[in-house]
Amino acid sequence: MTTRFDLVILGGGPGGYAAALYGAAAGLSVALVEELRVGGTCLHRGCIPAKELLQTAEVLRTVKGAKAFGVAVGGPTLDLNVSIERQQKIVDRLTKGLETLLSGRSVNVFSGRGEVLDAGAHTVRVDDGTVLEGGSLIIATGSSPREFPGIPFDGVKVLSSDHVLGLTTVPARTAIIGGGAIGCEFASYLADVGSSVTVLESMPSILPGVDTEVAEIVGRMFKRRRITVRTGVTVEGAEVDGDSVSVRLTEDNAQVALEVDTVVVSIGRAPNTAGCGLEDSGIEIDAKGFIQVDGEMRTTVAGVYAVGDVVATPQLAHVAFAEAIVAIKSILGESPRPIDYNRVPWGIYCHPEVAFCGPTEAAARAAGQDVVVSVHRFAGNARAQIMDQADGLVKVIANSDGIILGVHIVGPMATELLGPGYLAVNWEATVDDLSILIQPHPTLGELFGESVLALTGRSLHA
Repeated sequence: MTTRFDLVILGGGPGGYAAALYGAAAGLSVALVEELRVGGTCLHRGCIPAKELLQTAEVLRTVKGAKAFGVAVGGPTLDLNVSIERQQKIVDRLTKGLETLLSGRSVNVFSGRGEVLDAGAHTVRVDDGTVLEGGSLIIATGSSPREFPGIPFDGVKVLSSDHVLGLTTVPARTAIIGGGAIGCEFASYLADVGSSVTVLESMPSILPGVDTEVAEIVGRMFKRRRITVRTGVTVEGAEVDGDSVSVRLTEDNAQVALEVDTVVVSIGRAPNTAGCGLEDSGIEIDAKGFIQVDGEMRTTVAGVYAVGDVVATPQLAHVAFAEAIVAIKSILGESPRPIDYNRVPWGIYCHPEVAFCGPTEAAARAAGQDVVVSVHRFAGNARAQIMDQADGLVKVIANSDGIILGVHIVGPMATELLGPGYLAVNWEATVDDLSILIQPHPTLGELFGESVLALTGRSLHA
């Protein structure tokens, strides 16, 4: 028997559940197929549990630094079992809340592994035999951690991001392969909880794609925290030998070995498009496994859409939310404006935090923009000094007409400070528009206002 809905969604992560909620709010009858619990990688194996561990690390740093504030405490001890238990409670509460939201909007959730039966007919078969047919179909099956060639995950000595989130003991020595956003977050966390961390990055700098000044500050602070960063290296392989792992590298044209206790592989995520019934569906998939879509998230089969990590766009939960809204608006015939992926907000939750929107200075200049740049440092910010977190900066990039192109922040609570910069970039605000606005004092956020004010040719504190 086939049950018909206005919309069938394959995958219950951020892209899938956002499409279900938004579509149901628009009056569509919705079926959502999810193999595990709704919430996907972000809620269960990514953003949320990772940030809980990073918050644990922040609390540990705060306690260790309490003496500077005149607060006498004994040497803190860490019980990761308690943190993992707290992590799971948070995930469970958020999952139950999401399930309640879906139920409240009459979204029909089918538990099981689904596969596309007939893309043209928008039919999905669940592994219990249930067949669902939709007026439209959205594929949102997410992604999985990429293995490093020749270094398979074993969950004990060679770990994926999933494995790190469940660690209850701290490795004495850790090598992290990949110095991107996730690699730097794990490096920051593991160093805080007591591991000796080495980051191995093939590019000339960690955080490739991040503004150079921002990445340099993260690198300096990592060095200060005794995190070793080795850039321009090529990882050739690794061998597990009893309790240790030998990582083979090419560095400065020489073959070297790094002995560690644990290896964390952080080289990105691969789209979950295999085994979903897409092979002979007519849906175009590129060589890396990503589903090809247009600006309205439409695939090459009429009425079939794809959102989230299965498409070659920034693998961020909030981007998946936005793509889900675009897809639903397209289904409703509302001709949505395509997402400008060059202007989406990014947040990296290492210490120090990094957040940005819009092009880097180098990218703007390479695109032929005549740019002006304002940089203000947290060292001169009263609130940052009060917090004893005065490392970092706010960088605002504008063109010769005063239109703000990019905002880049590294420092305390950077991810929470990006909001005004994101709005400025996406509204194409000018420095004159923003410079007349009043910033509360003392706050971390006033540094953005100071940076914009300086671009008018006059400033206060710098």
